Amino acid sequence: MSRQDAGINEQIIKKAPIASACFMGLGQILYLKQYLRGAVYALLELIMLFFTVFESGTFIPNFRGPIVKSLVGLITLGDPKPDLPVKLRDHSIFMLVTGLIVLIVVVLYVAVYVFNIKDAKASAIQIVEKKRFPTYAETRNHIQEAAFPYIGLTPVVVLLAFFTVVPLLFSALVAFTNYSSPDHIPPNNLVDWVGFENFRTMFTASANNSWFSAFGRVAAWTVIWAFASTLTCYAVGMLFAVVLVDYRIKIAKVFRTIFILPYAIPTMLSLFIWQNLLNGTFGPINRTLIELGLISNPIPWLSDPNMARITLILVNIWIGFPYSMILVTSNMTAIPSQLYEAAIIDGANKWNQFKSITLPLVLFQTMPLLIMQFAGNINNFGAVFFLTAGDPKVSDTITTQAGATDLMISWIYKLTMNTPNMYNLASVLSILVFIVLVPFAVYNFTQTKSFKDGEL
Repeated sequence: MSRQDAGINEQIIKKAPIASACFMGLGQILYLKQYLRGAVYALLELIMLFFTVFESGTFIPNFRGPIVKSLVGLITLGDPKPDLPVKLRDHSIFMLVTGLIVLIVVVLYVAVYVFNIKDAKASAIQIVEKKRFPTYAETRNHIQEAAFPYIGLTPVVVLLAFFTVVPLLFSALVAFTNYSSPDHIPPNNLVDWVGFENFRTMFTASANNSWFSAFGRVAAWTVIWAFASTLTCYAVGMLFAVVLVDYRIKIAKVFRTIFILPYAIPTMLSLFIWQNLLNGTFGPINRTLIELGLISNPIPWLSDPNMARITLILVNIWIGFPYSMILVTSNMTAIPSQLYEAAIIDGANKWNQFKSITLPLVLFQTMPLLIMQFAGNINNFGAVFFLTAGDPKVSDTITTQAGATDLMISWIYKLTMNTPNMYNLASVLSILVFIVLVPFAVYNFTQTKSFKDGEL
């Protein structure tokens, strides 16, 4: 290769990325002879420019295109237009969602723009090393090999962005607005950005702030519920599993089948049945106890705050222990029998065998699932809602809608579905629950075999 050719090649390495930075695909077209690839990049930028510069329905370049309008709407959330009919006024929530989607599109576009520059530089270096431009067949084969992962992942990334990222970001952004009834429900009224005002309302301790006291009460009960429901179901399930594994139980399979029945019945149906059984006025349990002379007054199973919490945990044991029983039983069958035989020779009784062999090995195998059960119980909406609906009511329920047995998730449901709707405060709680649950999800992911083997 002549010195002049070397100079030209060095100029290609410098100029191609600069040209692609000025306009997508320009470096590929002018310097690298990658006309098809450059045309695709250029077409993408032309589309973005068109929807940025030209207003809808016109071809006048006034930089008021749909992209600009959507981003401006995301910032302003609309302008007051009291003179217009309600249907023609700005809808703040629609503008928030649209602006969020457009913002994600812009971010993806910027990522492709950067990739276009890096691609131009990498292609230029490759041309210099080979001292020639690639043929059409070589370019086609390279695209088929190198671009296949990107082509395959693009639909997944797009779906993930619009069906996972957008709802998450929308829920988070609502926490920084005053989106609530009756004064800030569009299109009758606009929604405004209020910064951290909702967080101050929820987390500022004061004598007159019932929200803070309600948050503390619900958060404490959520943690207690998660620990109690997880540990009690696991302990009772392990107890039944250990008992039914004993060779002296002649019809263990029959008992095991009977104990699994609560797990086979739909949870919602079971909880509705328990709700009627425990009713303080006409519930069969109270009436039976009174008829037997065991009590003189009905027990407030669901009407007393503390009693309702205890009842909730007890009923959850009935619903949840079969899963733990099956889980522990399956792990116990994998324990080598030689360990128990050696323990018997050493003079260990049943308790020592359980304490030294069964419990450590079963816990080791089931601990990741136990941790995820704990995380799941934090969000166990059905167990609370279908039995107590978060009731009984307490002193701050009228203001905050939070009952004595409400978990965070059921409180969020009430704030969004009951009147008045307080979507902004519900979003604050959703962010908190998300922050709490993410570490559990990450832990569970890191425990998978694919992650440990380096496949992910």
